[in-house]
Amino acid sequence: MVTSPSPVEPASEEDMDAAADLKPLRRSSTSINNNHNSGSLARRRTKSSPVLCRSESLGREIGHAASETYLITRLAFTLLRYLGVGRRWISRLLALGLYAMLLMPGFLRVLYKYFTSSQIRRSIVYGDQPRNRLDLYLPKNIDTPKPVIVFVTGGAWIIGYKGWGSLLGFQLAERDIIVTCIDYRNFPQGTIGDMVEDVSRGISFVCNNVANYGGDPNRIYLMGQSAGAHIASCALLKHAIKESKGESVSWSASQINAYFGLSGGYNLTNLVDHFDRRGLYRSIFLSIMEGDESLQRFSPEILVEDPSARNAIPLLPHIVLFHGTEDFSIPSDSSITFVDTLKRVGARAELILYHGKTHTDLFIQDALRGGKEELFDFIVEYLHAGDAEALANDAMAPPRKRLCPEPLVKLAGLVSPF
Repeated sequence: MVTSPSPVEPASEEDMDAAADLKPLRRSSTSINNNHNSGSLARRRTKSSPVLCRSESLGREIGHAASETYLITRLAFTLLRYLGVGRRWISRLLALGLYAMLLMPGFLRVLYKYFTSSQIRRSIVYGDQPRNRLDLYLPKNIDTPKPVIVFVTGGAWIIGYKGWGSLLGFQLAERDIIVTCIDYRNFPQGTIGDMVEDVSRGISFVCNNVANYGGDPNRIYLMGQSAGAHIASCALLKHAIKESKGESVSWSASQINAYFGLSGGYNLTNLVDHFDRRGLYRSIFLSIMEGDESLQRFSPEILVEDPSARNAIPLLPHIVLFHGTEDFSIPSDSSITFVDTLKRVGARAELILYHGKTHTDLFIQDALRGGKEELFDFIVEYLHAGDAEALANDAMAPPRKRLCPEPLVKLAGLVSPF
């Protein structure tokens, strides 16, 4: 049974930052007043001086950028204190720094657009926990309701951030697709249960409010990348199980038309040792996942075979998994075995492998290269299926712009720590 969330006093953005505790937080069962937030989305316009408006807008942007930078920096230092400084982590941090420097020409262009574009609504509050915010990327013209992608970014459950989805958001918005990038608590600010709860709350917010921005509530799709693919799949499956048991829910799995999982891991028990060898040490990973006994509870591949999920399987949408065969961060076997398991239990699932592609090729390097690209074209065609006008516009659309020189993209791929 789908019910509207019960009302609570909404928290301001300042309150949300002040409440951010760097220790894992208890998960709250408090639900959010969607109607109140919906009203805050469509703020009433007031007449004022154009110069004053621009000045206030610039001040808000500077304040927003400062608060976001402070939050990320604070969590990074806290994480380093938690991890300690070891040779493996230092080498990976150096590689990450070099990787980012090589791709900086493209990143700077995306960053500039992120803070100046009128097509994005930044940091919309969707819940009452720290980092319960989302960014909304809108097409230039919304003359008819548009399909919507709810995107959950990756980041090893530690450095996930809604801004990582900005490149995908802008590029899909150019194809008349609305993209919402959900932020969520990372470790050590929260553990896996908090992350799943945050993402589920964000999905609920989108399902109940996106029509206010021109989104089609009947064409909502869920997508996650890397750790975000794992979190999003957990949120979807656990929600479908609750729904199959007749529990009260604020959104329905039937509202999700399809789930796209990009380079995700879906059986944590098979990945613990692999992550340990890659530098995400076993003790840290188990802390993120709330202990060894919780690995199965947060492994979608295992959950779908549990008797408690039998009635939830028919509620799941079409599941499409994408993976590069040269992905060393999360091996492609993770998607292969999950699809096999889904098919075995009767779910609709398919797998698309990209030969020679790494963990970041599909999401970062290929997107910065611009032009035609299989993954991007597949998603656009899938979302526009049955819409003759949209498909015709796609056929005439110019290729995506190159954002970074090819030599730098190739060098970044060679030094990538992912």
